[in-house]
Amino acid sequence: MLSSLALSAVPLLLAGLQAATVGAIPTISAVGSKFFYENGTQYYLKGVAYQLTPDDPLVDTAQCKRDIVRMSELGTNAIRVYHVDPHADHKGCMAALADAGIYLFVDLDTFTTQIEQTAPQWNQTQFDRFQEVLDEFQNYDNTAGVFVGNEVLTTTEGSIAAPYVLAAARDMKAYRDQKGYRKIPVGYSAADIADLRPMLQNYLACSSNSSERLDFYSLNAYEWCGESSYTQSGYDMLEKNATGYPIPIFFSETGCNTPPPRTFDDQSAIFGSEMSDTWSGAIIYEWIEETNNYGLISYGPSVKSAAATNTLVVGGYTRQGTPTPVLPDFDNLKSQWATLHPTGVALSDYSKAASSISGIACPASTSGGWAVDPSSPLPTLGQTYKKNASSATGTAGSDSSTGTGSASATTTGKHNAGNAVMVAGSATERLLTGSILFSTFLGAVAFWL
Repeated sequence: MLSSLALSAVPLLLAGLQAATVGAIPTISAVGSKFFYENGTQYYLKGVAYQLTPDDPLVDTAQCKRDIVRMSELGTNAIRVYHVDPHADHKGCMAALADAGIYLFVDLDTFTTQIEQTAPQWNQTQFDRFQEVLDEFQNYDNTAGVFVGNEVLTTTEGSIAAPYVLAAARDMKAYRDQKGYRKIPVGYSAADIADLRPMLQNYLACSSNSSERLDFYSLNAYEWCGESSYTQSGYDMLEKNATGYPIPIFFSETGCNTPPPRTFDDQSAIFGSEMSDTWSGAIIYEWIEETNNYGLISYGPSVKSAAATNTLVVGGYTRQGTPTPVLPDFDNLKSQWATLHPTGVALSDYSKAASSISGIACPASTSGGWAVDPSSPLPTLGQTYKKNASSATGTAGSDSSTGTGSASATTTGKHNAGNAVMVAGSATERLLTGSILFSTFLGAVAFWL
């Protein structure tokens, strides 16, 4: 096993490697329950949900650059994008984001490949699409994480889909590693459903097998509305449920808009003493002002009568041009973030304790409630859930494989304790060795040049 001292040296070596790459942005890694920059500084998300256009907002470099100016004004260091075209050219937008120190968290699914809670399945068509998105965005050092699903589970009856979410994460992590890609964290974005708390978040992180748990978990929560407080909003319970969680957890959507205007007072709790030791930040929903009135930015008034051929207008809203802040919401968020700068913990200090992080107990199935048997194996590729079946087989999309394992979900009715050690072992040792060799090689090249 690699010593803590050697482990703490890894980021320094990687930082040297990064410095040898002109114009590179430090990558983000998940270690234990936190995110870290390469230099060992803890990373907290100050993010915005950025789906400017329905298909892919990261293909118009000029528009990205205009928007990034406003993002930087807010203090943004992350964006979330829900839908992208993996075959498009993203170099311009990703470079502009990197230059501004902004990282990307991107969803791998689409409306046609997402995992469904009513009849969950994990098939080759879904897997292929997820791979295409990862293949594209692993090229960029400012890709900080990928989501295998967004709000798949919204009811207790939907808990049968949880093993399929985890199967997708398992296979994407295996694919990432098999391809030799950087270990981009693979996670999930959950709906804030009281009846699923904390069973879902615990189930997705409780396996003693690191390949069968998420790299991070995130929550879409809109509990803090208007003049509220840490306790009145229920954030104290979110913190209680997340205390001791073995992987990074953050808000992947937040920003209640009733009553208006949005004051974003919850940010002081998330980045303050109550939660910053447990939570890794928040992504505000959302960038563009639309019918739901969640926007921070507008590109002009609603254009309901716009011609169908006008590509600048989608859904009655202009999606290109000069980004104009929606006031006072934009300024309120800007003011909140300007005063919130948690320092977190240095990786060199944290790594000494990270190897002893205890796992969390897997939630037991309950009659009429959480319907997942934690001892059952995860679905195999091609498996479709069948109610009251001891095994599930089936095909979906273009997949012709047959599931051979037992069904992992045993039915019982807005929007086993694992020793989960997150850092250690041969993977880190290989990373250290590879970093040393590669850094030496780059140094030799630089000297020769």
